[in-house]
Amino acid sequence: MSTAKERYDHLTSDRSQFLSEAEEATKLTLPYLIRGHEDQSKGMKQLKTPWQSVGAKGVVALASKLSLSLVPPQTSFFKLQVDESQLGEIPPEVKSELDLSFSKIERTILDAIAASDDRVVIHQALQHLVVGGNALIFMGKAGLKLFPLNRYVIERDGNGNVIEIVTRERINKKLIYKYLPKEEEMPLVTSDEPEDEECDIYTHCKLDNNRYVWHQEVKGQVIEESRSKAPVDSTPWIPLRFNTVDGEAYGRGRVGQFIGDLKSLEALSQALVEGSAAAAKVVFLVSPSSTTKPKTIADAGNGAIVQGRPDDVGVIQVGKTADFRTAAEQMQTLERRIGEAFLVLQVRQSERTTAEEVRLTQMELEQQLGGLFSLLTVEFLVPYLNRTLLILQRSNQIPRLPKDVVRPKIVAGINSLGRGQDNESLTRFIATISQTLGPEALVKFIDPSEAIKRLAAAQGIDVLNLVRSSDQLNQLKQEQVSERANQSLIDQAGQLAGTPLMDPQKNPQIAEQAAAALENINQQLPPPQE
Repeated sequence: MSTAKERYDHLTSDRSQFLSEAEEATKLTLPYLIRGHEDQSKGMKQLKTPWQSVGAKGVVALASKLSLSLVPPQTSFFKLQVDESQLGEIPPEVKSELDLSFSKIERTILDAIAASDDRVVIHQALQHLVVGGNALIFMGKAGLKLFPLNRYVIERDGNGNVIEIVTRERINKKLIYKYLPKEEEMPLVTSDEPEDEECDIYTHCKLDNNRYVWHQEVKGQVIEESRSKAPVDSTPWIPLRFNTVDGEAYGRGRVGQFIGDLKSLEALSQALVEGSAAAAKVVFLVSPSSTTKPKTIADAGNGAIVQGRPDDVGVIQVGKTADFRTAAEQMQTLERRIGEAFLVLQVRQSERTTAEEVRLTQMELEQQLGGLFSLLTVEFLVPYLNRTLLILQRSNQIPRLPKDVVRPKIVAGINSLGRGQDNESLTRFIATISQTLGPEALVKFIDPSEAIKRLAAAQGIDVLNLVRSSDQLNQLKQEQVSERANQSLIDQAGQLAGTPLMDPQKNPQIAEQAAAALENINQQLPPPQE
């Protein structure tokens, strides 16, 4: 049976090409993000700074958009729903109580995520995905842990399902001295080499009968305390890919798709910066036969008067203004294309630019995220939510939910884009009816309660206890009718009181009837409490 180190070394050859492309991409964007094949050095490393910052800005902007869309900070990215096919028809009052209970559970889960550093690790993983196309997240007891591409290898089957994962970490020997062989234990204390104080530890995870089992190895020996297992649908190992290619175990990043524009922009930026520096340099030429000495020119202050002829002194000029203008125009074209590729909003600079134009531009950019969200929803949000539910249920922070009855539904990512399209279409439809047929047709043909519910659903707003139900509307309507009837009776009584018929002097029987009515009311009242 092969050790974890042997499996890691064997699978490294399949990763080599993808890691090389990721290194090339990170040099043009965020040089610190992805290191070399076996570069696990600590401390500050001198990195080459790109000549342009468009790539770095695009990576950070796209990663931020993905992070806010996948795990929004203010709203839930999932909803717990009852599978009505299992329970049949549910009464409305029972469904309302279930929705309230599910809402409390969702809030508990969101509070647990907000109290952790999950969003920080997720944002870092998305940056790795944009640049290198691959990242590995491990959901441990202490929180999320990110493995860059140079620290893990992976093997998948023909359908893209994970078969095997091997990670490599470098830790201090003092932390695992009791697991080391005898000859490896104590020399670390007297060694002056930092490499001798650290060793590699490998984590080997593989699929075994619809579950994942894993353990750690150091110096070829298995650490028995590290053995663990988890079901396939709630595994803590979440390997992510940005784009998938059939037959490849690793993904490809967004930067790799536009590496040509980034390389061209890098070369033009370097040439333009160096050329501008050369053009900005001021050098005076003095004719050898001139009576004016070069030292006189060099020592002359601003506004000084020296003897000489203007023809004897000249200034070196580059004369490349037209060439620089061509390079600058090409750079602007490349910057615009790269900005659009990474969904960086570039508003047209004009006095006539309207808010509607900005909104349409932003929506057009976000529509490009459809394919990206589809894969991230399947490979990240679903296993992340399943594992979070399992952890919170084991710690008794939320009650255990029957899997065959209660199912979580993802409402972020690609689904949030769908809701945005629904909101836009519904708003435009109502506005078109009002403008074309008039407000009367809108009131006649459109059901306001249904329109409100659909708008709330399109914007991801829970209408429970917010929008009145049909029963509440009928009750409110009856109360308003009753109030109007009572007010009408009061008005009629006031008008009747001013007639001669209600005057006691002209109609003595009215006084007797009023006294009898008052006495009857007093008899019906309860006696006063002592």
